[in-house]
Amino acid sequence: MNRSERLMAVLDLLAENGQLDVDEVVTALDVSPATVRRDLDTLAEQNLLTRTRGGAVGHSVSYDLPLRYKRGQRADEKAAIARAACALVSPGDVVGLCGGTTSTAIASELAARSDLSDAPGASITVVTNAINIASQLALRPHIKVVVTGGVVHARSYELTGDFADAVLGGLAIDIAFIGVNGVDIEGASAYDEGEARVNRLMAERARRAVIVADSEKLGRRAFATIASLDTFDVLLTDSRAASDSIAELTERGIDVRIAE
Repeated sequence: MNRSERLMAVLDLLAENGQLDVDEVVTALDVSPATVRRDLDTLAEQNLLTRTRGGAVGHSVSYDLPLRYKRGQRADEKAAIARAACALVSPGDVVGLCGGTTSTAIASELAARSDLSDAPGASITVVTNAINIASQLALRPHIKVVVTGGVVHARSYELTGDFADAVLGGLAIDIAFIGVNGVDIEGASAYDEGEARVNRLMAERARRAVIVADSEKLGRRAFATIASLDTFDVLLTDSRAASDSIAELTERGIDVRIAE
């Protein structure tokens, strides 16, 4: 395991547990205590965790890890959600995709769909504010890619700001998949207010707006509100979702679907 992989592994452990001590990391990664301390110091310097006397703790819910550190988290659940989301897309649709790991997984599923790739010319249009998704889909001849423009958010690769607002304001979207950092009875939310604003506009411009959120996001509220639940038609989540969370959201009128 090289240093970059080790730092990612430390962040994954922190994401699972919320806090770490040096001995836990030593055992989990089979490295020396001195190495663990140096790694924790490095991550603290990057504002990815807070050092404590014996280890580290995660930041509050108003803070998000960079996308590159989240790709392996709950990958199976996100893949299931992505497959269910992809099944909602029909040839000819204009599809909105905001940033995030679940949306990135949806992009991969769309790229691989044979009924889309076999059609002559572009069979769907993807509108996205995520430069990693645009890059992923740009060479797929069956997908027309429209990028919103804006200022790049270094953690999520999402474009935000007035340019993104202006482009989205002039588009009509058939179905939009909105990744969130939290969803509860008050609505969907994100860590960053700029991303929340773009996500809200994308949802509002869509004929059908779908929240895509793994079960860990249910019952949570992040810093910036995206929109209330009545903005959305469907919530796609995974089989680990708590029954009480599903019941609360269903009572608020959203169609909660479990991706298998």
